[in-house]
Amino acid sequence: MEQYEREAVEAVTTRPPHPYDTLTIERITPVIGAEVSGVDLSKELSAEQREEVGIAFRDHHVLVFREQSLTPEDHMRFAGSFGELRPVDPPPPEGDPHVLEIRTTSGAADAAGNGWHADGTADAHPSLGSMLYITEIPEPGCGGDTMFANMHLAYEMLSPAIRSLLDPLTAIHDGAQAFQGYTPPEGYVIPRSEHPLIARHPETDRKLLYVNKAYTSRIPQVSPQESRALLDMLFDAIACRPVLHCRVRWTPGTLVFWDNRCVQHHAIYDYYPYTRYGQRVAINGGPVKG
Repeated sequence: MEQYEREAVEAVTTRPPHPYDTLTIERITPVIGAEVSGVDLSKELSAEQREEVGIAFRDHHVLVFREQSLTPEDHMRFAGSFGELRPVDPPPPEGDPHVLEIRTTSGAADAAGNGWHADGTADAHPSLGSMLYITEIPEPGCGGDTMFANMHLAYEMLSPAIRSLLDPLTAIHDGAQAFQGYTPPEGYVIPRSEHPLIARHPETDRKLLYVNKAYTSRIPQVSPQESRALLDMLFDAIACRPVLHCRVRWTPGTLVFWDNRCVQHHAIYDYYPYTRYGQRVAINGGPVKG
């Protein structure tokens, strides 16, 4: 690694751990992800538990809660403690409008989320975070993990020259990209928004790389050829740097809560022809801060 890359990693990995009174936190990697125990999400959290989950969320960006037995109402109550629930877009044909059923059938050609992305960045006010609760997994040893990447570190590991180039730029996020090969529902208005290419986290003010391959189509301040080259370089930096990543292996009854503002995820479809089922609830966020 270059000196600036080592310094970026060391700044994250040498932070002193936060002391917790109501939770047990075990890091997945030094830069992203933590397993959380000592909390039953089927019950309403105490004020102290809620505060400590929030601290862990800011510190680790991806929280894994195992051995949970949740109803959709439990799931939505937990999500609602972090903000207004975000309706599924486009809305589901039936069921609760805030619950997205994620089902991979036997022999499916692809699976939801199979590619690096953050949820809903084409909206003017993207999602704060997502909570995915998995109840059915492929046969043991047949895959189905989800990978997560730290977008703070993705920015900080870029060279100083590239960071200074990217800091003032914006990027177009186009929901039409996610529908490539699919037909949108009749009457559905596909979202399209322009956001800072380098954003700041609204709670920590820490800079992060805010582009993702699923939605980001163009950097309008440069030529189309330059835009394509810059975006491809950034997409490759995310996908090809394992130091940015953690990997979550699902077990039935696992809920994962991740921060869409500073995390990308990739639901790996390596379990054909097996099946998987879960439900996702998302939380509304505000405008992207530059």
